[in-house]
This record gives sequence, C-alpha cells and structure tokens, in this order.
Amino acid sequence: MNIRRGDNVLVIAGKEKGKTGRVDRQLVAENRVVVEGINMITRHIKPRPGIRQAGRIQQEGPIHISNVMLICNKCSQTIKPKTVTLETGQRVRGCPKCEEVIDDAR
Repeated sequence: MNIRRGDNVLVIAGKEKGKTGRVDRQLVAENRVVVEGINMITRHIKPRPGIRQAGRIQQEGPIHISNVMLICNKCSQTIKPKTVTLETGQRVRGCPKCEEVIDDAR
C-alpha cells in the first residue's frame, strides 16, 4: 500500500469527495484505510452493567484505498508516490512533482 498511517490524504470519490484528513489506521487485508473525521458511521451499543452505558456512538468507517490520494507535505498537491532509492540503498516514497522524499530515513 502506498498510503500509510499518519499521511494526509484527499478523498477523490464517494459521499465525502473533496475532504481531507489524516490516516488513522490501515486495514491491509481489505485494502482500506480509516481517515480521521471522514465517513462517520453510527454504531448502536448494548449496555454492559458496570462497564458502559447503552447508546449510539459516532466513529470513522473505512474507505477503500482507491478512493483516496496522498497529499505531499512540501508542495501540498495530490500525488501518486514513486519509489526513490537513497545513497544507502534504502527505498523510500518520493513526490514526483517536487522531487522531495516523503518518508523519513528509518
């Protein structure tokens, strides 16, 4: 997956089209990501005596990875990241528009 936790993304399809947010977590097996404040769903929770009260809670639902695009931190444009090889031989994600490395050298 080219989009990772902590990345800023733009939703390009669906009812939340045009909104931006930060990726909270990845669901790799399902090719989906959960973005903060996007695709809010309502869950109805049963009561558990002594633990929690019954009610409805709002939480983020997952979005398919094809419906979001990565936003470059430097040039603030939506991009498809390319793979860049550093002098150390490590491969990282890079912005094809501004030639900036997206990942930090870990």
